[in-house]
Amino acid sequence: MAKTNAPQFRWVKSSYSTDNGGTCVEWAPSSVTATGIVPVRDSKRTDGPVLMVSADAFAGLVSLARSAAL
Repeated sequence: MAKTNAPQFRWVKSSYSTDNGGTCVEWAPSSVTATGIVPVRDSKRTDGPVLMVSADAFAGLVSLARSAAL
């Protein structure tokens, strides 16, 4: 996993995020097809770091978010 600033990505906010200060996560799905890497960032800090994870790792994060374990 690497951190980088990547303003060139087209970001999509997680459906689990809220507009009233809740946990806000964005990802750049268009990058996945080309690279197999999923950029993830905090939507409240658009100029902040970007976490780059494998598609498999991202799928695991999504699975965890959908589970009752949270």
